[in-house]
Formats: sequence, structure tokens, C-alpha cells
Amino acid sequence: MQDYDAILVPGGGVREGGLLPSWVQRRLDRAVQLRGGGYIVTLSAGTTHRPPPLDNSGFPIFESVAAARYLIDAGVPPENILTETCSYDTIGNAFFSRVIHVDPQGLRRLLVITSDFHLPRTQAVFNWMYSLEPKSLAYELEFESVSDASMPPDLFADRQQKEQKSLDGFGKLTSQISTIRDCHRWLFTEHEAYNSAGRGSSQRAVDSSTLRSY
Repeated sequence: MQDYDAILVPGGGVREGGLLPSWVQRRLDRAVQLRGGGYIVTLSAGTTHRPPPLDNSGFPIFESVAAARYLIDAGVPPENILTETCSYDTIGNAFFSRVIHVDPQGLRRLLVITSDFHLPRTQAVFNWMYSLEPKSLAYELEFESVSDASMPPDLFADRQQKEQKSLDGFGKLTSQISTIRDCHRWLFTEHEAYNSAGRGSSQRAVDSSTLRSY
């Protein structure tokens, strides 16, 4: 079994009380199976498609923190879990994983675990993000997906269609940005989830059916 420096788990939604959807639990369960002696890095603050649930004190429940608690309950030592609480989409997952945890800690051998419906776009986004210059490390990225038998077939089909539409539009961005500096500028000036004008009010409409998968 490959001993990874870190396993990265993109966010996939969180419900009231910090409960995680079944497809997120399956990602985390697989990470527990494969983690070896490395870190598990849970990613995502939330999504622009719905407001976050609140805890009993009125504070938002971050997806990555709910995932970390799930891992702790599964027996993973807290010191082997790193959380990322800045991102609101897959591009943010990749960017903040690199600049907050991977580069500072020198985590070179990486496994990204996500759901079947999310894998093609995740692979494209992470491969692009970790190719941007200058690179601190000779990153080695691998990817694995998990199925989710409990996701209704209609919801799976809706989410696959949405993912493909997003992936189709992604190529233009990769042709325009080749450095981490340019990515930073684009993210914080043009991306509505992170720029100063859109941040906090950037909910992007998805149909009510697809919304169930966030």
C-alpha cells in the first residue's frame, strides 16, 4: 500500500447538526482505510449554493470541521488531521490545500479522494492547480473515487450533468493562468466566491434537485 504524505478529501456538503451526507462519509471512510502514517486534510468551508448550518451557539459549521469530527470519532488522532476552512468550491479546495497545508508542510505524495460524480472535475482542477509555477515540490498526485449506492439515481444524473457543464468551461481558465500568482489574482478579484464584491453574497443558483447533492 502506498504511504502518502497526505490524503486530501474535498468537501461535499454538511447538514443541520454537523451531519455529513452519505457520499462524504464514504470519502472519509476510504481515507481512514488508506491513511497510513500521513495526514488527512479535510477541505472546504462550505458552498456558495446554500448557507451553512449553525451550531448551538450560532456559529457556522464548516464542512471540513464536521469532517474532522467524523474522522476523530472513527479513531483518527486529531494531530493527524488538518482542516481547511477557506474554500467554497473545487478550485478553492485545490488552491487552499496547496498554499495553506501542502507547501508549508512539504507534503509531496498526495492522494485525493472524492465521489464518482465529482472525480473528472476534481482531477482536472487539482492537476492544474498543482502544476502552477513556481512549484515548491515535485508533487505526486493520485486520485481515487468512491461510489454511493444510497444516492438516488436521478440526483446522481443531475449532479453528473452539472459537473460536466462546469468541466467544459474550465479549459478556458487553464489556458489563461499558468502561475500561482496569476491564480491568486484571478481568485480574489474575479471569482465571485472570493472577491471583495461577491464574498458573502455569492450564492449561485442551481436547481432544487441538484442542490440536494451539496
